[in-house]
Amino acid sequence: MTNTGGGGPRPRTSWWREGAITTLAFALCLLGGVLQVDDTLSPPSVSAYVIAVVSCAVLPVRHRAPLAALAATTAVGVLVPPLGLLLTPLIVTPAVITTYSYSLAARTERRAASAVVLTSAALAAAIPAFGDFSWKDASRMGVVAAFPLVAGVLGHSVRNRRAYLEAVEERARRAEQNRESEARRRVAEERVRIARELHDLVAHQITLANAQATVAAHLFDTRPEQTRTSLKELVETTSHALDELRATVGLLRQSGDTAAPAEPAPGLSRLPTLLESFRRAGLEVSVHQEGTVRPLPPGVDLTAYRIVQEALTNVTKHAGTGSARVHLVWTGDRVTITVADDGGGTRTTPTASTGPTASSGPTASAAADRSPGYGLIGMRERATTVGGHLSAGRRPEGGFFVSAQLPLPPAQDPTRDRDRATTTEEGQMTDGEAGGAP
Repeated sequence: MTNTGGGGPRPRTSWWREGAITTLAFALCLLGGVLQVDDTLSPPSVSAYVIAVVSCAVLPVRHRAPLAALAATTAVGVLVPPLGLLLTPLIVTPAVITTYSYSLAARTERRAASAVVLTSAALAAAIPAFGDFSWKDASRMGVVAAFPLVAGVLGHSVRNRRAYLEAVEERARRAEQNRESEARRRVAEERVRIARELHDLVAHQITLANAQATVAAHLFDTRPEQTRTSLKELVETTSHALDELRATVGLLRQSGDTAAPAEPAPGLSRLPTLLESFRRAGLEVSVHQEGTVRPLPPGVDLTAYRIVQEALTNVTKHAGTGSARVHLVWTGDRVTITVADDGGGTRTTPTASTGPTASSGPTASAAADRSPGYGLIGMRERATTVGGHLSAGRRPEGGFFVSAQLPLPPAQDPTRDRDRATTTEEGQMTDGEAGGAP
């Protein structure tokens, strides 16, 4: 872009360009002073040299003061006829150049157009104002008036072109910034999603392993057979945890698009297996369903499973009870999942599934001293992601509850759905449980 605000040093290439333009303008202006009225040539007079020197001396400042340069070159052009010289487009070359420069530098199009028209009119009016006026003068007046107008139109076009290119570059910069921001946002969302998945896997499996190890340690001296059973269950739990972590980390290490996983994402169909793992850790879970069970979209199904998993994990870690209740209510547009316990809020040592309740151990105080984790935060994020809502808090009658409302897709043909409503049954799922267990 041409420097219109000028004050700083100009590049060396700019000085060379300005010198070349000034030299060319001086040569053309002096050549115009050679032409005579009778179309003959004569050596340039002193007046021609004065016109050329004065008008070209203004050209280097046209970038810093374009309006002043335009006024000066126009005034010199108007003085050409009184000095006995022939007013032609050649001798007013400096005025044409400053007209182009002012069209580039003008703040508004109206100012540029006004200045160009005034320059053209002043130069054209100088021809009949001094001396006789003939038809040759009329044609020459039209040519002299046309040159500043063409220069002004050309400058206006170049200015619009530069403004358009600047706007395109600015849009490209903003688009690049938006792409970078969008990429950072997606990376942050993906990190949160991965952290949430790993938290659910690790918290669930490690909590069960901790409960089973605690039961084994408590029964080691008194009931060695149950200790052996608890240790076998501990081995199975840790092996399953390692398999899930290995699969998750393997997916993270793959750079391209991965093929479909060999095992589908967990959903409510795997709820019986999930509850059985908690029962082996000493937590008795009862399940109750109301309404017509309907298939869930994969994202909602996974969210429902993870919320039940994390809520029962929190019961195992923090609740002072050995039992919990899972309540699923299916309505027309949502499924409500509630996990509740009647504990006192302090974790006790888990009880064996076939033995008496164990007393509190050192694990209880260690768990109570831990800082709050991200379980509730992760459950709320999952519910919000699929368009649902989650609430949690203490129950008036004691204990803690987690309740999530997740959206359901509209039923296309309700007559084809079977009513699989069930009543509470200790330790087992009914119709939906039997049909969904792996």
